[in-house]
Amino acid sequence: MYVRNNLRWRLIFANSWRNLLAFALWSAVVCAVYGPLNLHSVAIPWQPVATLGIAVSFYIGFKNNGSYDRFLDARQIWGGIVNSSRTWAMQALEYITSRVDAPDVDAPAATATELTLRHRRLLYRHIAWCNALRIRLRQQPELWDTDVAPFLDPAESEVMRHRQNPATHLVREQGAELRRLREERGLLNDFQHVSMMRTLERLYDLQGGCERIKNTPFPRQYAFFSYVFVWLFVGLLPLGLIGEFSRLGPDHIWLTIPFSILVSWVFNTIEVVGHTSENPFENQMNDVPMTALCRTIEIDLREMLGETNLPPRLAPVDDILY
Repeated sequence: MYVRNNLRWRLIFANSWRNLLAFALWSAVVCAVYGPLNLHSVAIPWQPVATLGIAVSFYIGFKNNGSYDRFLDARQIWGGIVNSSRTWAMQALEYITSRVDAPDVDAPAATATELTLRHRRLLYRHIAWCNALRIRLRQQPELWDTDVAPFLDPAESEVMRHRQNPATHLVREQGAELRRLREERGLLNDFQHVSMMRTLERLYDLQGGCERIKNTPFPRQYAFFSYVFVWLFVGLLPLGLIGEFSRLGPDHIWLTIPFSILVSWVFNTIEVVGHTSENPFENQMNDVPMTALCRTIEIDLREMLGETNLPPRLAPVDDILY
């Protein structure tokens, strides 16, 4: 996610220079054919070009609204993951105490060491879930050893690594852990168990929302024809402008080049902005900063555990937060 208030001009130029060069060459060819070669038949009336431009602007505006809605939906889902992560940590730390709440469970009170290990396992597995979900959405399985495995027992990590959807099974294992805490150790009463299971259900809902966006690409009919219509307009633009500028005098036809470049760049930039917002989980410049959010969750949960050796928050790299 780009975090600077204003885009740097070098970034704009780096992403635009190829298209600007194409616009300039095409406009120069049209001017050369119309002027020095004296083939005035290449000029077309401006009215149909203007009408096409209006239609294209409405179309790419509609597409950009849809693209932004997908990004906003994805960001809200990850905001829910952050909030639900804090809720999960609070429940794990405050519900699971040394007191035995189940009268039918013959178990000694849990020691401080046992509670610490259980708290740590529940919270660390949740951190692993967040990172596993991110890795799956971005299709980066090579990050498992560095971003997921350190938060799991080695045996559990090896099993989860080979699952089709590790995040799903990690949440399921959290549910199994809660069952054992209630039935075998009596560390959860029925209300607490149900409350924590609802939090897991919420996490499943949020995971499903991410998978819905990831597995449902932006409708190709909108994305493809938006691209086609913009370039059709860009191709016709100098043919319509040159007739208008020729009325000002023979030397004014060369004004077609800068004005054609400017208008073409505006339309193309609007189309590119919508295109780069279609898929918010691709680890691109305008995507949801899932890595930074996972690090925020890790810091919050480990600090709740009382740990002090915490990793730093991620900082933007070249104004981009990943």
